[in-house]
Amino acid sequence: MLPGLIPDGATGLHDGGIADELGDMAIDHVFGALWTRPGLDRRSRSLVTLGALIALRAGDELEFHFPIALRNGLTREEIEEVIYHVAGYAGYPAAATARNVAREALAGSC
Repeated sequence: MLPGLIPDGATGLHDGGIADELGDMAIDHVFGALWTRPGLDRRSRSLVTLGALIALRAGDELEFHFPIALRNGLTREEIEEVIYHVAGYAGYPAAATARNVAREALAGSC
């Protein structure tokens, strides 16, 4: 997979509830197959991923991916610009959701 990208236990999906294997399936597919493809570096993949997740208003996934984006070399300013840029295409409510998640997820970073 991708060492250093996802901290151990970061997904928190094994809680003894329903569909506990879903997290492993997602990690294996997304980070094991998609993120390891040639053609885009990790930084570029983080930009694309943030844009898609903001448009989807996927708050839980954004909380997970904002710190990954920093580890992949994006700056807080670049993350802000992604939020602003996506607002024009996905709407201001989606961008506002992303802003709120970013405030929490990136508190104390950089």
